[in-house]
Amino acid sequence: MDEAERLELGFKTRRSVLGDIHVDRSIKNTTEYTAEFQDLITRYAWGTIWTREAIDHPTRRMMTISMMIALNRSDELKLHLRAALKHDMPADLLKEVILQSAIYCGVPAANAAFHDLTDVLAELAGTA
Repeated sequence: MDEAERLELGFKTRRSVLGDIHVDRSIKNTTEYTAEFQDLITRYAWGTIWTREAIDHPTRRMMTISMMIALNRSDELKLHLRAALKHDMPADLLKEVILQSAIYCGVPAANAAFHDLTDVLAELAGTA
């Protein structure tokens, strides 16, 4: 696969995981300073890593959510929580991921993640 094909596959995967609205907004907000970064994450994160067949997308979602909790990356966590819920990942499963993170990432990290999940659920229900 050449780099143009990898970029195309990356956009396809990125859209399937995060949705058109998010990807379109990211593209629209690209600046001369972030263009190379957008290219990098689209080709490598989405066109290389997320397309590997050994781990399915639901498992990758849970891994990514766990890592965002551990790293205290609230904005990125909300993005992936929203995408998971929109792709029919049950909120109860996300709750279990957060509970697991309380043991390995710490109670404060899990507490913040539960706040983020609550915010995303309210947003998707139209009550935020």
